[in-house]
Amino acid sequence: MTLSANAVFNPSRVVLATLALALSLLLSACGFALKQSHNLPFNTLYTNVAENSAFGAQLRRTLLANSPNLRFVSSPELAQAQLIELEHNRSLRELSLDPNGHVEDYELQLRLQFTLVDDKGNALLAPSLLTITRDIPNSPETSAAKQIEIDSLFKDMELSLVDRLIRRLNSNEVQQAYERSQAQDTNLHLPVVQPPASATSF
Repeated sequence: MTLSANAVFNPSRVVLATLALALSLLLSACGFALKQSHNLPFNTLYTNVAENSAFGAQLRRTLLANSPNLRFVSSPELAQAQLIELEHNRSLRELSLDPNGHVEDYELQLRLQFTLVDDKGNALLAPSLLTITRDIPNSPETSAAKQIEIDSLFKDMELSLVDRLIRRLNSNEVQQAYERSQAQDTNLHLPVVQPPASATSF
């Protein structure tokens, strides 16, 4: 069996590889670097996000993947930080109607309000709201299939919501707030040093 010339040497692949290498070198020369995730500043976390929900399970998996040293605890008293879900709901509203009064489009919205505090109750992230909105066309003839499509879209929106939440938790804002909290806690426990007595008394 003999190999064709194209199988041995493909000029287009060489050109693409050369361009990719040149682009990589150019980005490196400009000091460009992809944003990488880093470990959370705390090692134990309590959250009231339901573990048996699809959102809660995905959140835990992603946090553990980004911070292998992280451990979830079942009680706030055991945690260095608490991720508290204040609101998490879905909404579906009619966006437009056709001349016959049938829904043409729906608007799907997902809302998550949360806060992050340390073990002293200090806010590492003030109450924050994340929202995701998607539009979806309606087809009255296939209502069952449309409901499946809506449920699938909501699941995709929750995955995006997890990614956005992880970015907030991994932000420099949280890192710096936790470091300040720990520094204040350390200062509170420093021994009080009395000034030396004067060698001369009056």
